[in-house]
Amino acid sequence: MNRLAKLLPFLILLAYPMVVSAHGVSDSDQEILNNGGLLAYILVGAKHMVTGYDHLLFLAGVIFYLSGFKDIVRFITVFTIGHSITLIGATYLGIKADEHLIDAVIALSVLYKGFENLKGFEKYFKTQSPNLLFMVFIFGLIHGFGLSTRLQSFAIGTESFLAKIVCFNIGVELGQIAALIPIVFLITRWQKLKSYQAFYKAANVYLIIAGVALFVYQMWGYFNGGH
Repeated sequence: MNRLAKLLPFLILLAYPMVVSAHGVSDSDQEILNNGGLLAYILVGAKHMVTGYDHLLFLAGVIFYLSGFKDIVRFITVFTIGHSITLIGATYLGIKADEHLIDAVIALSVLYKGFENLKGFEKYFKTQSPNLLFMVFIFGLIHGFGLSTRLQSFAIGTESFLAKIVCFNIGVELGQIAALIPIVFLITRWQKLKSYQAFYKAANVYLIIAGVALFVYQMWGYFNGGH
């Protein structure tokens, strides 16, 4: 396990070029939506969440903080409610933000969670961190706005408009469940091992590094013609 913890940063570096390109809008997805009906929106929503490395990094950071299955379900439910509100509401109302800016804020949520898990508020600001359940809901709203911005990048027409949005949201939830199962399994099993504290510290340091890297990447895209 110690060996895997040491390998973690190298795995992140190897995966980084893949994940930064996996989260966008593709012509193949547009073709699926054009030809597949409402079920296609579920499929593309699920695919988008499974490849949504920034969303999953944040959720992994939340799971690190929790100790019981009931707590995990409660926090993930609050996150789901938050991102469903903005995904459905913003898309239906046509409210859109620059994708680089919203993804930069999402990157900061990843940085925030790693910083909080390492007790950064107590160490550097001499104060307690904000209520986690409230912050998970707020970040859920922000993540949902990012998902809405992605969905609005597709040509989805006006027919069955709300149904398409809801189906995409259902797909996101299914993809989230599928992606979280191995994450929850890994973290909860590792909590029982002696190497967990070293893994916990290393993983949250890398959450901070990933958050900073993703923020810089998105801001670079914004200031270099991406908006």
